[in-house]
Amino acid sequence: MTEIQTGQMTWRPPGSSESALHLRHKASEAWRSYKEFPQYALPDAPGFSEGYATFLALLKKNWQLL
Repeated sequence: MTEIQTGQMTWRPPGSSESALHLRHKASEAWRSYKEFPQYALPDAPGFSEGYATFLALLKKNWQLL
């Protein structure tokens, strides 16, 4: 059984003008686009922010929003 780790999420990493979901497992890691995490990335519904479906799913799994 694969255990889903918890981590941190942000919509705009420091120094970035891109507003899309970014993830990391630990505070010591660099922010990466949610698309670089195929084990978590979910398809987005039309008209929603890039990464919104993934954000909701991870929020339910106790990921932290920063």
